[in-house]
Amino acid sequence: MSGRLRGPGAGVAGGDASGTGVDPARVVALTEREEAVFAARHQRCGALHERARASMPGGVPMSWMAKWAGPFPLSVATASGSRFTCADGVEFVDLCLGDTGAMTGHSPPAAVAAVARQAARGITLMLPTEDAAVVAEELTSRFGLPQWQFTLSATDANRHVVRYARHLTGRPRVLVADACYHGSVDETFATLDREGRVVPRRGNIGPPVPPSATTSVVQFNDVAAVERELSTGEIACVLMEPAMTNVGIVLPEPGYHEALRSLTEQHGTVLVLDETHTLCAGPGGMTAADRLRPDVVTLGKALGSGVPCGAFGMTAEVADRVRRSVELEDVDVGGVGGTLAGNALSLAAMRATLQQVLTPDAFAGMLPLGARWAEGVAGVLADQQVPWHVTRLGARAEYAFAPVPPRTGREAAAADDFPLQTLLHLSALNAGILLTPFHNMALLAPTTTAEDVDRHTAAFAAVLEELVA
Repeated sequence: MSGRLRGPGAGVAGGDASGTGVDPARVVALTEREEAVFAARHQRCGALHERARASMPGGVPMSWMAKWAGPFPLSVATASGSRFTCADGVEFVDLCLGDTGAMTGHSPPAAVAAVARQAARGITLMLPTEDAAVVAEELTSRFGLPQWQFTLSATDANRHVVRYARHLTGRPRVLVADACYHGSVDETFATLDREGRVVPRRGNIGPPVPPSATTSVVQFNDVAAVERELSTGEIACVLMEPAMTNVGIVLPEPGYHEALRSLTEQHGTVLVLDETHTLCAGPGGMTAADRLRPDVVTLGKALGSGVPCGAFGMTAEVADRVRRSVELEDVDVGGVGGTLAGNALSLAAMRATLQQVLTPDAFAGMLPLGARWAEGVAGVLADQQVPWHVTRLGARAEYAFAPVPPRTGREAAAADDFPLQTLLHLSALNAGILLTPFHNMALLAPTTTAEDVDRHTAAFAAVLEELVA
C-alpha cells in the first residue's frame, strides 16, 4: 500500500540479555533521573493528582490513566491543534492525540463551530437529523459500503456487528488475531497459551464466560490457521484490524487480505475490518488504500474530532439480510443500539470532521509527515547501531525493540520492554513531547508541523546517545 514504510535499525549495540541493545541498569538510573526532573517541573500537576487520589482510584478518572509514564499523569489545562498545556503551564507537542480520538488535532475550529451550533438547537433527540444521511453518504464514498449505522464508540460498533453476524449465520464463534484490540468487546480478550489453547488474556477482568466458549484465535498473517478455524463451520465472523496497531504496528503480508476475503466467502463467514486506528492510512483507511472488500467496516474515535461516536458500514447484502430477519417490533430490544446512539451532536461533529477536517487534502499533508517521523527515527537507530526497527502505517509510525518488524501480534508483544518504554516516554515528556502511551508510537495530525517531527527526532537522538554510551 502507498505510504507504508518499514525501516529496520542497523547493527547491534551493547550485550544485554533482553536483546534491546541497552544496559538495564542504565535504564533504571536514567529513569530515576527523568522522574525527578518530571516531578520538579510539574508540581501543580502532582498536587492535583494527590487531591484526586482521595476521590478516584489511583487519582484518575479511568484506571488505565494510572499507567502513564512518570510518578503521576499530567493534568491538562488547554489543548489546541497539535499542542496542549499542562496545569503547570508547560506546553507539549502532542504526538499521541488521544490515541486517535484527536487525530484531527485538538478542537478543530470547524468541528467546534458545528458542535456549538447543534448544542444550541438540540443534543440528543432519538430522531434523525439531516446530518445523518450526509455522514452516511460521505462514509459510503470513502469506504464503498452503502449502508451505515451510528454508535457512541467503536467498541459499540464491534459489539453490535458481532451480534448481527451470529444472528445471520446461526454460528456461535468469533475469530480474532492473537494480541488484538477491539475496545472492550468481551469476545476479543482471548489469547493462545503455549499449547495453542484459547485462554483469557492477561488482565482480563471478570469475563462473563471463558473466552474458549465464544472465541477462536489465530496469529495475524497465518492464512493456514484461518482456514483451519473456518473449516469447523462454527465461525460467525472474522473480526480483525487490516493492520494490527494496539500491540504495535503489525502490517499484513502480501496476499493476506485476499486470502481472508476468499476464505470467508467460501465458508459463509462475515468479514469485519476494524478501521478505528487504521484510518491513519488515508481518507478511506486501508479499505480504500488497499482496495479491500469487507462485509462490514467499523469505525470510531477520530470521526467526531473527539466527540464520542462510532459507526459501522455494511454491504447491501448484509444490510438486507439484517432488515429481513429482524422484526420491526424487536429492533429496540435485540442488544443493538442505545438511547444516545446516532445522537444529533455526534453526527454534527462527524459531518464537520469528514467534510472540513479529515479531508483528502489533510491526508496529503499528514502522510509525508508520517514518513518524515519514521525516517528520522530510523536514521537515529542506524547512527547509534541499535537493533530496533521502525514501522509506519500512513500518518502513524512507531519504533520497537527488535531488529525486524513482527509478522504476528505475539512477536510484537514479545519484543516489548516495559521499563525501557517507560524511560523513553519520560524522556520525551521532559523534552516537551507526548507519545502514545503503552507504545513508542506517534500519530501526525493535519496541524502537526515538520518542526514538531524534527523536535522528536532530536530528543530521541539525545536519549538514545545516553542509553548506548
